[in-house]
Amino acid sequence: MKVALLHDWLTGMRGGERVLERLCARVPSAPIYTLVSKRGSVSPAIESHPIHTTFLQWLPLATRLYRWYLPLFPAAIESIRLDGYDAVVSTSHCVARGVRTPPGTFHLSYIHTPMRYVYELEPVYFPPGKFPWPLSALVPRLLGRVRRWDLATRDRPHVLLCNSAFVAERIARHYGRTAEIVYPPVDVARFRTAAPLETEFHGPARSAAASGVADAAPPGPPAHDTIGRPFYLVAGAFAPYKRAEIAIEACARTERRALVVGTGQDERALLRLARAGVEFIGWASDAHLAELYRQAQALIFPGEEDFGIIPVEAMASGCPVIAYGRGGVLETVGRGACAETLTRVRSGGAARVPGGVLFGTQSVEGVVEAIREYEREPFDRTTLPALAEPFSEERFDEEFAEAFERHWREWSA
Repeated sequence: MKVALLHDWLTGMRGGERVLERLCARVPSAPIYTLVSKRGSVSPAIESHPIHTTFLQWLPLATRLYRWYLPLFPAAIESIRLDGYDAVVSTSHCVARGVRTPPGTFHLSYIHTPMRYVYELEPVYFPPGKFPWPLSALVPRLLGRVRRWDLATRDRPHVLLCNSAFVAERIARHYGRTAEIVYPPVDVARFRTAAPLETEFHGPARSAAASGVADAAPPGPPAHDTIGRPFYLVAGAFAPYKRAEIAIEACARTERRALVVGTGQDERALLRLARAGVEFIGWASDAHLAELYRQAQALIFPGEEDFGIIPVEAMASGCPVIAYGRGGVLETVGRGACAETLTRVRSGGAARVPGGVLFGTQSVEGVVEAIREYEREPFDRTTLPALAEPFSEERFDEEFAEAFERHWREWSA
């Protein structure tokens, strides 16, 4: 079978690229088609494949400022020609799903999410006052055009898979289609074996500015020369919907130390929040991140995520998670929580769940309440790796292969 892979853009290794990496291993000779590609930004496993880009690749600063070309994305993805392939597998959080395939070519699309910024998160990405006039008047019209294209092309893939029940509901709401859930791959084995676990949480982590004395370090060698004192970890891509700013402010307000790991479009704004007890590390290697998970008091994850690979990595490392109780974390951190607990979270409160603490109000106050709930009593960290096991890479490989073969046979028949 001759297969082509399709991905929105190749400019960094995030959750979507981890999925693509596993697919590359399944079809090692498959070419990858994408809007733009920045050499060296993704893994060698991906870059070992032939990579074909669109006309966007040749526009000024496209590999860095590609988001500014959003109005051209539909035309660019439709310019890709996929003649001669038996099957196309797209992984999409933007426009890859809308590629045109020839008659007689099977198209399965793995949806990370419908485009957030042209649906419910448009006000978050493009708030009033972000652009001067006349751009402020033009942007809503351009977004409306992309949204209409997205809806008009919703039936192009023959089959939709997605990464969570939360995204399946969003697909049903926007596209009127059913998507089968295949949770994305997480390298839980690497994080599970990274280091020994602390059994319990032993009290609040205060900044040096607040306590005047450095607290005792967790056991084990430090992964960063500033780890010394206990800390909360904030990690992930710096995007508007991730809401890292409320986690940083909550730690500052409660005089808790925070280590912030990541890069992204909101980096400059977040760096302005730096103060005593808040330290920005920037990008961290997988090994460094595994050590940070192990030593952190907890991961604070304040965004509404489609799935959320980072909380699963944290749990695999034995790190409790303090998360906003909406989206994919209900299927990971909150997996197995009782109805009464989830009702409390939906009502805006904070409550303990198997993977940590969920809070129901996406605000600084909500995170503060969750930190206090977490610190109320010790947390047994040894139970956490088992919660991550259902999301392993091997499980993804098996479920994706089974779904592809089943849908291929049904389509061929």
